[in-house]
Amino acid sequence: MAKCEICGKTPMFGHNVSHSKRATNRVFRPNIQRKRVLIDGEYRRRYVCTRCLRTLSRDTK
Repeated sequence: MAKCEICGKTPMFGHNVSHSKRATNRVFRPNIQRKRVLIDGEYRRRYVCTRCLRTLSRDTK
C-alpha cells in the first residue's frame, strides 16, 4: 500500500544519472506508515506518510 490516505502522496518516477550522464529508471517511494490517527473524534488505522504524521502531531499539541 504505497499511498498516503491523507494527502494522496504516491510513488514518483525519475532517473538515476551517473557521472557519464547515463540515465536509468528509478522510483522515489513515499515513507508510508500504518498508524492510529484521530479523525472526527475517533481513532482509526490509516496509511499515512511521515510528513502528514508531523503535521498531525503539530496540530494536536
